[in-house]
Amino acid sequence: MAVACVGAACLGGIAIHRGEPVNSLWLVVAAICVFLAGYRLYGKFIAAKVLYLDDRRATPAERLRDGHDFEPTNKWILFGMHFAAIAGPGPLVGPTLAAQFGYLPGTLWIILGAVLGGAVQDFIVLFCSLRRDGRSLGEMARDEIGRLGGAAAIAAVMMIMVIMLAVMALVVVNALKASPWSTFTIAATMPIAVLMGLALRYWRPGKVLEASVWGFLLVLAAIFGGQWVSHSSSVAPWFTWGAMTLAVASVIYGFLASALPVWLLLAPRGYLSTFVKLGVVMMLALGILAVRPQLQMQPLTRFIDGTGPIFAGRIFPFCFITIACGAISGFHSLISSGTTPKLIAREGHALPIGYGSMLLEGFVALMAIIAACVLDPGVYFAVNAPAGITGTTPVAAAATISSWGFPVTAAQMAQLASHVGEQTLLARTGGAPSLALGMAHIFARGLGGDWFLGFWYHFAIMFEALFILTILDAGTRVGRFMIQDLLGHVYKPFARMGWMPGVIVSSALIVLAWGYFLYQGVRDPLGGINSLWPLFGIANQLLATIALCLCTTVLLKMHGAKSMWIPCAPLAWLVSATFTACWQKIFSDLPRVGFLAQAHVLQSSLDAGRIAASQVATTRELIFNARLDAAVCGLFLIMVSLVLADSLRLWIAILNGRRPATLHETPFVATSLNLEQI
Repeated sequence: MAVACVGAACLGGIAIHRGEPVNSLWLVVAAICVFLAGYRLYGKFIAAKVLYLDDRRATPAERLRDGHDFEPTNKWILFGMHFAAIAGPGPLVGPTLAAQFGYLPGTLWIILGAVLGGAVQDFIVLFCSLRRDGRSLGEMARDEIGRLGGAAAIAAVMMIMVIMLAVMALVVVNALKASPWSTFTIAATMPIAVLMGLALRYWRPGKVLEASVWGFLLVLAAIFGGQWVSHSSSVAPWFTWGAMTLAVASVIYGFLASALPVWLLLAPRGYLSTFVKLGVVMMLALGILAVRPQLQMQPLTRFIDGTGPIFAGRIFPFCFITIACGAISGFHSLISSGTTPKLIAREGHALPIGYGSMLLEGFVALMAIIAACVLDPGVYFAVNAPAGITGTTPVAAAATISSWGFPVTAAQMAQLASHVGEQTLLARTGGAPSLALGMAHIFARGLGGDWFLGFWYHFAIMFEALFILTILDAGTRVGRFMIQDLLGHVYKPFARMGWMPGVIVSSALIVLAWGYFLYQGVRDPLGGINSLWPLFGIANQLLATIALCLCTTVLLKMHGAKSMWIPCAPLAWLVSATFTACWQKIFSDLPRVGFLAQAHVLQSSLDAGRIAASQVATTRELIFNARLDAAVCGLFLIMVSLVLADSLRLWIAILNGRRPATLHETPFVATSLNLEQI
């Protein structure tokens, strides 16, 4: 009760403060209190009274153990791997971009959405997959909802996942581009992970703490080694890669992470990455508690009307689409029904891994929005707004942003860029640079002052890249599972997850699919992120809609109508927000909002001869990308609508007694696994 009262008081303080600066400490304490109360009360209620988790029951990792994909894994290693897999660009980039609306909408959505939506989805999907041999989301939808909804779900999940993986890879490419420090550190984590996997498998089995210590020390050495590399004139060029080189490297890494045994690279690398991720997040939280910076951003800015320079669209629905992760994320349902259920040793581990990891990601998202909002608003918009809106010169950009009511000067931006060791910070779209700048300001105020601003800035860039890249390997592996499931209906050996020809072929297919969209994003004249990120957010939330339809169906079959509200409440909100966003992105007559309107304006200018000859090819490419985005968005909307309609039909039939509530769980098998051996 005390924790709940403190959390409620802090939430109230955040919501009602007007006309005076708000200390970021209010946000941190509110989130901690709400997340603790949510886990202790709501999460445990769902585990004990709704799902009936049973530690006596053998999990798929034990029953189907093959040493490649199905492998009982230590709870804490799996927690680290799962968190590393779900915590991609969304909780970092999304809240940073959404700060253009002010700190209040994003903060409330992250805190409440994570407890009532995201954690519920992740937890229940993980439970469903545990009881169904680790089956994928699409396969479970086909079994539990029906053939029409299931087929639409499988197709939608595959296409949505390809888009999401491409966007995640694009964010990584933009963060690592021309950064030898970050590139070296990320590359070094791969052989470290392989050594750790071999040690736990063959040399020192069961010695998790020992392997964790030396693995963590090697990661720290890689971080400081990256700093040395970045200052070495002879070595730095080896790790200074362009965007296309990084794109090819990302595709190769995705293939290896998907095809190699899970214990060799994926699990230990995710576990190692979690040390850095959680360490930096905790450092940021402690820095905020120590420095207690004031939020410089307004609670609500003028851009809630949809005229935002970073992305266009009103606060509803686009705030809830932009923060694609951190509150609720459909991508998490792929991890919860892909790699993780094949590795859980006990059903009881699903509560901390499924529900707890999502709350931790919500905390990461809150740290991101604080880091963005402690910046001077003029600096924030100067970094994030594209040059096409603010102007191509520093003086023009400063004048434009100042005219919005957020004063900033060209000299101020030049001095800031010099302090962090960059040539310019103007128009560094994508969210990652401004987030790194905010983190660097907080760290520098607590440790080292402005002299260390450059060190902390590049450290934060490396942290973001490490944070985001981990999601590629887990996501690609999930895609491989889904392709093998589909190809297994054509040629049965593909359905055997350990059949190496099937592993290699399906891994190649999934990386080539998302690699194509990554290639287009790298070649996009606007950097790709401007057109792909809204599509990513919509796709992610539509995927969550499919996952919550499955959750509602399973709970309806287990308990009747009395437990349907648990997933139905976030489902209703997602449907209203996401379907509205889809419609507006396709059919809005505002060129900055609607894909088709943007293509029409560009085509009209091209036909009228108003485009310079040097820009004709670029304009045609922009027109093609806008029309492709509209077509993909419309296809997503149709498929998810089919899943939702088929689910509603089934729910009504079960409630009216016209259909039996038949679950497709695997039979109970008692466990004989000794947890001390993993």
